[in-house]
Amino acid sequence: MTRLIKSLLDKSVAAIILLLVSPMMMILAIAVYWKMGSPVIFAQDRPGKNNRIFKFYKFRTMTDARDQYGQLLADGDRLTTFGKWLRQTSLDELPQLWNVLKGDMSLIGPRPLIVRYLNRYSPQQARRHEVLPGITGLAQINGRNKISWDEKFQLDVWYIDHWSLWLDLKILLFTVVKVIKKDGINQEGYDTSEEFQGSIIK
Repeated sequence: MTRLIKSLLDKSVAAIILLLVSPMMMILAIAVYWKMGSPVIFAQDRPGKNNRIFKFYKFRTMTDARDQYGQLLADGDRLTTFGKWLRQTSLDELPQLWNVLKGDMSLIGPRPLIVRYLNRYSPQQARRHEVLPGITGLAQINGRNKISWDEKFQLDVWYIDHWSLWLDLKILLFTVVKVIKKDGINQEGYDTSEEFQGSIIK
């Protein structure tokens, strides 16, 4: 019953926020197009609950700049000043409210990572796919990209085992604080965080 309440709350809150921020999202979309061109929305396949693949949405923050061989340049070379600002303010995440309305994501849950990580998880780490992924989660309020992958996954599993509506509310409130403080956006030495190469213990 509480899971049903969570789903209803997710979609209700997402719909309300979308209505409130739609004018700002329109302005951001125009700015992204002006700074980086088309497409305005970055869409990528991500694994969700039970490993089901869905289209994950964000505002675009990088260009498609390529080298002389046609290969994309490194993220740091393609990330624009405006894109960095979008990430620092977390405004690039706003399109994920559509993912919540569609039922692909929740407001709170483990962050959806890239598909190629699926075969790199240990059985314990793979438990993060037992629930819908979230726009924010326990790992995001406890270091975000400043903590190790193992720490992130431990927090994801802890969240699953101790989930409650009260815990979701606390994570949501702490997320607002973290966004205001712009805390944990980048891992030292990386533009966001290093790639997850897999677990030592399988």
